[in-house]
Amino acid sequence: MKAVILDADTLGNDDVSLAPLTGQPLQWNVYETSDPEQVDARLANADVVLTNKVIIGAKEMDSAPGLRYIGVLATGTNVVDLEAATARGVVVSNVTNYGTGSVVQHTWAMILALVTRLPDYNVAALDGSWSSSGRFCLMDYPVTELAGKTLGIIGYGQLGKAVAEIGRAFGMQVNVASLPWRHGDQPGRVPLETLLREVDVLSLHCPLTDETRGLIGRRQLAMMKSQALLINCARGGLVDETALAEALEDGEIAGAGVDVLTEEPPVNGNPLLNPELPNLIVTPHSAWVARESRQRLVQQAADNLRAFLAGQPVNVVNKKE
Repeated sequence: MKAVILDADTLGNDDVSLAPLTGQPLQWNVYETSDPEQVDARLANADVVLTNKVIIGAKEMDSAPGLRYIGVLATGTNVVDLEAATARGVVVSNVTNYGTGSVVQHTWAMILALVTRLPDYNVAALDGSWSSSGRFCLMDYPVTELAGKTLGIIGYGQLGKAVAEIGRAFGMQVNVASLPWRHGDQPGRVPLETLLREVDVLSLHCPLTDETRGLIGRRQLAMMKSQALLINCARGGLVDETALAEALEDGEIAGAGVDVLTEEPPVNGNPLLNPELPNLIVTPHSAWVARESRQRLVQQAADNLRAFLAGQPVNVVNKKE
């Protein structure tokens, strides 16, 4: 059997071992990257293909008549046409929860940097502002304690729960959003609009779906307190980025931490990539990239593949009805 990895570079494989995958008894072709026009030829004789961000649609599957298995090297599976795979008898699996520790610490790094104004005070210490101030300390930027504040979470899976646990350790009240199309009036959850009005920190950890696309827009940002912070380490499409930039510029909210954008990389620019926006931290989709997280991803992908080869596939995302 022949196996292909289309975009090994997305795993940062200079410090991560692919041996759990490539050590399996298949004939491997490993490509660092694959442009769209290269995919058909690279899949032509493949039985197994692994992809992170390279799109595999019906056309690509038709170029690989022997294709039996697609392993997505991520949790989101929007790079694969699942209906086309099911129609062709191709099993598709994904990996989950590999990056929890890394994403949670990144989320809290953003929250803590924003409430302490760490980036601003770092600049003030280095650019001479402190030296020339005549004061033993600077108080140019407002610092806020988290204890007694309210943390709102949208998306209460493993990530959301881990973020909540740390929030409680800081002495925060944790409220979890009820999304009307999914939770209804489920006990223990707060209606989304109520949550938006109450939170001091809002952290997003939900998937990007038709229902959640644009979940936080102008209307929702206007509901939030002027001292509130927004954190998005989930998916860029959850937030209207133009509305967020305007809300920061107009002081509608106090700050934001964003690890994801609607277009990645943002080759066409983005309203949030503006160094003049106050109390905004943007990172390049790096919340998940701890080496340990990436190695767990490889191991789970290898376990998925091994299970498929044994005739007992796991983590299948295109199960037949």
